[in-house]
Amino acid sequence: MTTEPAPKSAKDELIEIIKTVGYALLIALVLRVIFFQPFTIPSESMEPALLKGDYIIVSKYDYGWSAHSLPFSPPIFHGRIMNKPPARGDVVVFHLPRDKSIPYIKRLIGLPGDRIKVIGGQVFVNGKAIPRKPVGMTEDPGDPGVQVMQYAESKPNGRTYVTFDRAQDHEGDDTEVYVVPEGHYFMMGDNRDNSLDSRWPQEIGVGYVPAENLVGKARFIMLSWKGGASIFKPWTWVMRFDASRAFHRLD
Repeated sequence: MTTEPAPKSAKDELIEIIKTVGYALLIALVLRVIFFQPFTIPSESMEPALLKGDYIIVSKYDYGWSAHSLPFSPPIFHGRIMNKPPARGDVVVFHLPRDKSIPYIKRLIGLPGDRIKVIGGQVFVNGKAIPRKPVGMTEDPGDPGVQVMQYAESKPNGRTYVTFDRAQDHEGDDTEVYVVPEGHYFMMGDNRDNSLDSRWPQEIGVGYVPAENLVGKARFIMLSWKGGASIFKPWTWVMRFDASRAFHRLD
């Protein structure tokens, strides 16, 4: 004759639920800290690769880990663990040097020791122009009615990405020579005339980005909402959803 187990008390059920939720949160935290982290794009500075409202996934293991890999960037250690240097042309998420609580996203243009100069809107690295070719005019998606010239720029590995140029002689189109310090990187937005980046000192722009500030490499767009969606306006979740950009890989 078998006996049925006694039903669990309400207290035991509550403890089981708390354990399950705790394990789930711990697994999510480990994944977020070690492997991937989501970010929402808040501005137009990385158009056309990234639009305002894109929800992207960033891989942390590409460059190793620093204190900025952890939530709230606790100053528990300095430098990077298992450091793997990024490559020129990567789309990188990093913490703003002047305010480490603010995440930024730009394209890496200059490596430590590089000499960067912009002449007539074209970027030169160590005296050699980054190859680019015009691919036609288009409307700026973040500023309807404004026409921009598109340029296809080449990475060292041969892959290309598209940048925007609004006008000749725009601020930031002609610069001094920037010598990237050791342990730092030089970042620029793809929307070249609408991006505060390493062309401006960190007091007003980005300046040189310490290696320790890197969070990870932007891998792909998971979801997207045109112009962004508000958590307090549920109708925008559907009305502004852009399925055409979902699961789009980033170059």
